Amino acid sequence: MGAGAAGLFFAAKAGEQGKRVLVLDHAKRLCEKIRISGGGRCNFTNLGCEPKHFLSENPKFAISALRGYRAHDFLAEVEAAGIPWEEKKLGQLFCQRSAQDIIDLLLDGCCRAGVIVKSGATIGEVGHDGGAFTVTAEGQRLTAPALVIATGGKSIPKIGATGFGYEVARQFGLPVIEPRPALVPLTFGGPIREMAKELAGLSIDASVAAAAPPGTKKKAKPPAFEDGFLFTHRGLSGPSVLQASSYWREGQALEIDLAPARDMAATLRERKARGGAVTMPVALAEHLPKRLAQKLAEHHGWQGRLADWPDRRIEEAADKLHRWQPLPDGSEGYRTAEVTAGGVDTAALHSKTMEAKSLPGLYFVGEVVDVTGWLGGYNFQWAWASAVAAAKALAPSV
Repeated sequence: MGAGAAGLFFAAKAGEQGKRVLVLDHAKRLCEKIRISGGGRCNFTNLGCEPKHFLSENPKFAISALRGYRAHDFLAEVEAAGIPWEEKKLGQLFCQRSAQDIIDLLLDGCCRAGVIVKSGATIGEVGHDGGAFTVTAEGQRLTAPALVIATGGKSIPKIGATGFGYEVARQFGLPVIEPRPALVPLTFGGPIREMAKELAGLSIDASVAAAAPPGTKKKAKPPAFEDGFLFTHRGLSGPSVLQASSYWREGQALEIDLAPARDMAATLRERKARGGAVTMPVALAEHLPKRLAQKLAEHHGWQGRLADWPDRRIEEAADKLHRWQPLPDGSEGYRTAEVTAGGVDTAALHSKTMEAKSLPGLYFVGEVVDVTGWLGGYNFQWAWASAVAAAKALAPSV
């Protein structure tokens, strides 16, 4: 159930092993999430993909599947299909033409393997009678010895995303880690929102992390992401903010370094020593965009000649530049979230097979599982890897 990246890839791989596979999806137009990914060119994997690039209540769960099917394995299939690709920064691989190439690869694989794919299917009851799984679709009762849930998460409901997979998991007694939007722009109220509005469209390189709760051990602190940082009319966005959003929780601040490549305390002290009537906003504008320097000075009350600032005040200002901690009031939600964090609790699944421990023959693959990758092709690689793990695990009799 689910004809997205994980569902179609599983179906093709299982079909190659001689399994009879029927794929059902309620959407009339399949693979919309693939179609819009990567700006329409699908960031289909990442050459540097490792388990450390994934979030989960059990960080070790993804290790087996990711090692069983690596980025180079999927790249080999892309090349075998004659799809031209290119590598961008940080090992991200994209189609040179469009995401339709990946969609065609998946559908062609299903076709060659004799897989039946039904789109626009009205799904009714899902059950298990002790010997087989049952699904009512289009008024017809279907039965099979194995049921694979690849229905994704709640992200981007306008293209058909729902929480259907979580409902199936709960129906069969599997726990679900509370889903939440991830890789999503964060929103702000008050002065931060007003500042963001006035700076909308301005982008800089910044390091962003979800601020660690008090008492957090160093190794447990959320990672910081240094990449594009963008002011929007609703708040903050850009790759670094999207990455940090996956670790962010309501009531938690961000910790932003607006000048990660420079020691601003030393820089400002050196600028002060050179003398002149330069003001703090002007001194900041030598290293930050002028509009941002002015707004930061207004926000923090940094005015007057730098020559009149004592070193202690310079240190305090530099600390705010390197450890700015604005408090989001929320996120843009599933409407714009690239993925859904949380999902089917990995404690209820076998890591090598994606099969439910309590019910043989029931599998969960892809985004519906509580495994969420970083931005940059990692979530697609999890889709491919988890799908292959489940396909390999199916007994020959299925």
